[in-house]
Amino acid sequence: MPETAALKADCASCFGLCCVALTFTRSADFAIDKAAGDPCPNLQPDFGCGIHDRLRPRGFPGCSVYDCFGAGQRISQVTFGGRSWRDEPATARPMFAALPVMRQLHELLAYLTEARGLEAAGELHGDLEAAFEETDRLAASDPGELLQVDVGEQRGRVNALLLRTSELARAAVPGKKKDRRGADLIGAKLKDADLRGANLRGAYLIAADLRDADLRLADLIGADLRDADLRGTDLTGSLFLTQSQVNAARGDAATKLPSGRSRPSHW
Repeated sequence: MPETAALKADCASCFGLCCVALTFTRSADFAIDKAAGDPCPNLQPDFGCGIHDRLRPRGFPGCSVYDCFGAGQRISQVTFGGRSWRDEPATARPMFAALPVMRQLHELLAYLTEARGLEAAGELHGDLEAAFEETDRLAASDPGELLQVDVGEQRGRVNALLLRTSELARAAVPGKKKDRRGADLIGAKLKDADLRGANLRGAYLIAADLRDADLRLADLIGADLRDADLRGTDLTGSLFLTQSQVNAARGDAATKLPSGRSRPSHW
């Protein structure tokens, strides 16, 4: 995978794609309505955000938690070869349409990268490597081919591997693990809960009280952690927790994060 396609957003190398391509709906996440394809009024001539350091107080917390997994700079600098939609308006429509496709592929690449680094999943490393290479090959498609990629099909193949990876990793936790996959845990009182090795894939944990809970080796892929209270929570070694999920939650200096995740400035 080329250097410009790193799996962390590099906004300085992107043409502000998320600020233009995506729809904003006036809500707790966005202060305004904005149609897909219309530039956000905060987008600057250099493609930077005019309120980047104060998104939350200005009513744009949705922007502060969005993560393209490096898709923006790959589209800008690789797929379209550094040609911006402002300089070449004909690139705008295909460039904006490419963002959600590339973002999903890069999200899969990020999960596969984490899975390949898990010692417990050693028996799957060959399959994980092959899935990574195939997903990256799809992401390297030219603009026309990229829009024809069946992301759902690729997600299905990768997800089967990630499920097996999760099972192998969580087996290190003794005893029966809680299975709350896809569970409605909105506002749940889970303070001090022992959720070690739990399956929380896709669980709705919006505004859940997870203070001082133990989520070591819990599978959190796709879990909705918006406004979840993670103060004092132990997330050491949790599986497939993204920076975007961390940014959407509330925590403090006592929250223990897995390697590679940063403590948000608003905690």
